[in-house]
Amino acid sequence: MARSPLVDRLRASAPQISVGVLTADWLTLGSQLEILESAGVELLHFDVMDGMFCPMLTMGAPVVAGLKTRLLKDVHLMIEDPLSKLDAFVAAGADIITVHAESTRHIHRVLQALGKMTNANDSNRGIVRGIALNPGTPLEVLEPLAGEFELVLMLAVNPGWGGQKFIASTCDRVKRLREIVRDTALICVDGGVTRDNIGSIARLGADIIVTGSAVFDGKAPLENARVMTGALR
Repeated sequence: MARSPLVDRLRASAPQISVGVLTADWLTLGSQLEILESAGVELLHFDVMDGMFCPMLTMGAPVVAGLKTRLLKDVHLMIEDPLSKLDAFVAAGADIITVHAESTRHIHRVLQALGKMTNANDSNRGIVRGIALNPGTPLEVLEPLAGEFELVLMLAVNPGWGGQKFIASTCDRVKRLREIVRDTALICVDGGVTRDNIGSIARLGADIIVTGSAVFDGKAPLENARVMTGALR
């Protein structure tokens, strides 16, 4: 399966943040997205939860489609049996789609199907296929999926809600993951990211770091975004 050209673009600008829209002020969402763009953010992260795979129920494909932005749409599907839902999120303009290894018996089939789909924004740039691992999932599950993913999302909290504390064992898991994927896939860390720890997370070798409430704290989103992107440099 051909690799998405977006992978090279994302690697060239790594490390970078992907900002979760869930914690933004939705009454002023347009201006919130403009803040991210002015701060140099490239990725907008959508936490899609179905209330079954994890406790919360958040958003679906119509919300992803409805947000008009120049930012790349980074869609994290925390849902049961995602295969039948892929078409809707691709049509909604997803540039990255990440599915959970734990979400279905047939994760290989899901990744294969995603690899055959066309980016609705630009047919030439492809869709980055991501595989996500919960904190308790062994890294060995990646081995039989080799060649079918371009990004690995390492959850540093248990999925379901924001504001959780970063799980310390994630550091060793990311180091091991670097040895497993080497240059074949991007590494993403998601959960418990703050202004205080983002620099140390980047030094682990993460290409993309997901953050939400640490940016959209209701006080200084522009300053927060600039501080966090600056910490990566």
